[in-house]
Amino acid sequence: MRTTVGIIGAGPAGLLLARLLHGAGIDSVVLESRDRAYVERRQRAGILEQGTVDVLRAAGAGERMDREGLRHDGIELRFARRRHRVDFPALTGGRSVMVYAQTEVCKDLIALQLADGGPLLFETEALAVEGAGGDRPRLRFRHGGAGGSEDVLECDYVAGCDGFRGVARRAVPDGRTFERTYPFGWLGILADAAPSHDELVYARHDRGFALLSMRSPSVSRLYLQVPADTDAGDWSDEEIWDELERRFETDDDWTLRRGHITQKSVTPMRSHVHEPMRHGRLFLAGDAAHIVPPTGAKGLNLAVGDVVTLARALVHRVATGSEELLDAYSATCLRRVWQAERFSYDLTTLLHRAPGATPFDDRLQVARLDRIASSRAAETDLAEAYTGFPIG
Repeated sequence: MRTTVGIIGAGPAGLLLARLLHGAGIDSVVLESRDRAYVERRQRAGILEQGTVDVLRAAGAGERMDREGLRHDGIELRFARRRHRVDFPALTGGRSVMVYAQTEVCKDLIALQLADGGPLLFETEALAVEGAGGDRPRLRFRHGGAGGSEDVLECDYVAGCDGFRGVARRAVPDGRTFERTYPFGWLGILADAAPSHDELVYARHDRGFALLSMRSPSVSRLYLQVPADTDAGDWSDEEIWDELERRFETDDDWTLRRGHITQKSVTPMRSHVHEPMRHGRLFLAGDAAHIVPPTGAKGLNLAVGDVVTLARALVHRVATGSEELLDAYSATCLRRVWQAERFSYDLTTLLHRAPGATPFDDRLQVARLDRIASSRAAETDLAEAYTGFPIG
């Protein structure tokens, strides 16, 4: 087998890259270790920045998103029993975000790829990236599970979109990693309950952080800050709802809508950046290169920025013969990555109560939130970061 771009991973990054390359007339093959059903139900992020929304529309993957997604023009910050709304369009020149789950993004991109794109091979495990430093990298893979036969895909370029534990990152020699692990996680639930607010609510409370989000007009997604070693099964449904009510409390008549909890899980909180994001003709994208805590909703959006940058560079190479943009890929992406890491860290430390926090720490958090609520400059900085940093 041979192709121009071998893509490892059929998450949003790999699928969107294949779509962008197809639109430019560049052939690719996508290898995905899981089956289609697993990919289409893999729960991850659900907040799309303005730039991500624009890219999906331009790629022909925006029709269902525009019909079923929920446009949000702001978020609410909740602290000291007070409520403050951050108006995104007013602060950013019209930008907003879209609530549309990663599962749905993947479904849309998979349907497009299978209809008119290049090969998309499910249940095909990439075993190794070989020869990435030369002119003819190879992907060694196995189709059909542990007992399947091995084969080789020869490529001009390889895009590693296979996540934190994939083989692509391990093929980059002498890489450097930067990491931070937080001493808390998020207990997340899906509930059959209409959202209690029409926009996301980020709540800072002395008992810990809480987030009110949604998946649809009838399904709520909510989170509680918990110790990192928490077992989701240790929390009863009633205990979860009671704690959510405490952390979202306000001085007005706002109430939390309860419903049947259909899913519980604990999400760890960590930051990770791998530098460089390129080795020879191997390019890392998405979680293969970086992870952010979910507070800032940046993970999927960073992956989109990576593959847009890579697609532009590959199109430029084909059109001009110049590798200038490919050579700049890692540095270009990392500028945006580190801004997202900075924003996610700032928002995490602003809203979460760290173990051992003192009353002084608590007052500093409230003072920082007061500053956002009273300063247009501070509020604009948050709104611009939340709706997305420029790509490229």
